[in-house]
Amino acid sequence: MKKLLVILSWSLLTPLIITSCSDDDNSEPENTNPGIQSAYSVDRLRILDLTPDLSAYPAADFEWTIKSKSSQEDSLTTMGRNLSFISLYTGVYQVSLKIKDKKETIEKQIYITVNKETGTYSPYIAKVYDFLPAVGQFTNVLPKWEEGDTRESMIAKAEVITGSSPATISLGGYGGYVVFGFDHSIINMKGRDFTVLGNASSSSCEPGIILVSYDKNKNGLPDDEWYEIAGSEYHKNTTIKNYEITYHQPDPNKAPVPGTISWQKDIEYIKWTDNQGKSGYKTKNSYHSQNYYPQWISSPTLSFTGTKLADNYADQSGNGTYWVGTPYGYGYADNALNNSEASKIDIDWAVDKNGNPVKLSGIDFVKVYTGTNQEAGWLGEISTEVAGAYDLYLKK
Repeated sequence: MKKLLVILSWSLLTPLIITSCSDDDNSEPENTNPGIQSAYSVDRLRILDLTPDLSAYPAADFEWTIKSKSSQEDSLTTMGRNLSFISLYTGVYQVSLKIKDKKETIEKQIYITVNKETGTYSPYIAKVYDFLPAVGQFTNVLPKWEEGDTRESMIAKAEVITGSSPATISLGGYGGYVVFGFDHSIINMKGRDFTVLGNASSSSCEPGIILVSYDKNKNGLPDDEWYEIAGSEYHKNTTIKNYEITYHQPDPNKAPVPGTISWQKDIEYIKWTDNQGKSGYKTKNSYHSQNYYPQWISSPTLSFTGTKLADNYADQSGNGTYWVGTPYGYGYADNALNNSEASKIDIDWAVDKNGNPVKLSGIDFVKVYTGTNQEAGWLGEISTEVAGAYDLYLKK
């Protein structure tokens, strides 16, 4: 007897898991509830949204009962206006929708066939959709900018983070970001679901904020609502929400002093201002003499908005020679060793723009941006690096 695992989620309620059996019968009853189909077909590990026409029932209660067609015992009943469905396994599911208002009760039978996908899913990043680093010593280097490169060609170069043997890209200082996706929906299982790889060590952690989204409008693009992964620092009073920073294009003639660790002399390189009434400069050091401002951006200013974490680097020498970055607890990129539990992300940590928890049955897209605005002496700016990502369940 083949067991089926299905994740179900609905507006403002918690996802549940059911197991049941399957058969191959795909018959369906008469259409008794206009506004939603009687049958759907979806590939394994793809999110299917069931959204009835609510205009005729603005104050109705919606009750969904889900079960395998071959089993009358294994079933799940839940409430909610919308239902999202994703399955790990192929098979046929019967969904009974009951709409109750003061006047009447309408029942609708829906059949969902879950198909085997064409080809084989990969646990790794499949595509980079956007890439825009902030200023930094590895900007224009990881990946390398060359004369004639455009934003589109730099996004293509950032695809070095895809696949099973990814390379590293740098997101520069605060706000610099990358957006990527997978060839399937990452299912929201119990526990942690995916990992974003970086180059963090026990004393060098450059935390990046992570956001997730799913392809609600089914156009294959990351243009639906983003949800922030609320890591260990999200609710602390040292974390600033709706932070905005603006970088000002530097004098291209400025260069570091050759052969020296010259951060004390070269601090006034790229000016920044923020919406907290603060300003400062990003340094230019003797190790990286290229322009630190993205060369393919012609605008004299570059702005980013998001959540800002407190500084996590400290000078432990007292004289500027030994800086250590302390990792945060959980929920960030480039914040912990890649093989550690702290680097793994749980989709259940997602919150909306108002900080309210959301329950997602799965995700299709991930955005990572540098979460701190700090200089660590001669080390330069703190900049998140991304070196791939993968689906923890498929990676097994």
